[in-house]
Amino acid sequence: MIAEEVLSGIVLTGTGTVTGIFVAVAVSVAPAMAAMERADYLRAHVLLGKGYHPLMPILVNVVTLSGFALAWFAEPPAGWLFPLASVLLIGVQAVSHLGNVPINRTLGTLAAEGPWQDPRPLWRAWHRLRTALAFLALLIDVVAVLATR
Repeated sequence: MIAEEVLSGIVLTGTGTVTGIFVAVAVSVAPAMAAMERADYLRAHVLLGKGYHPLMPILVNVVTLSGFALAWFAEPPAGWLFPLASVLLIGVQAVSHLGNVPINRTLGTLAAEGPWQDPRPLWRAWHRLRTALAFLALLIDVVAVLATR
């Protein structure tokens, strides 16, 4: 069925893109930012954040909804694997909104000098969690697509 194939393509491409971006941040961007002095880090964070918003939340939401829609088309086990992956992507959104985004918002209020509690370790911990959730969602989506063949 065409709708199922299109939605499967959206789910695989979208989940793969989200996971890839998260992995790139985890292995390159976050370590580079951890090595920066505070003023450079705060400036870089503002510049990098402009590229991720609103793309990432929109992409994750489209993929999540597409996975739930696939539950109507796919036979078991794919019929329950796609929604399972979507639930993991809801976890990605929850971690982002409850963990990373509040930290991001506080960074705009920090001064380049003076006392501060470095938010980078906690931000990286939240990011690792959402990266793991996205990776699991991708694996489940791949299995679901293969199960439909």
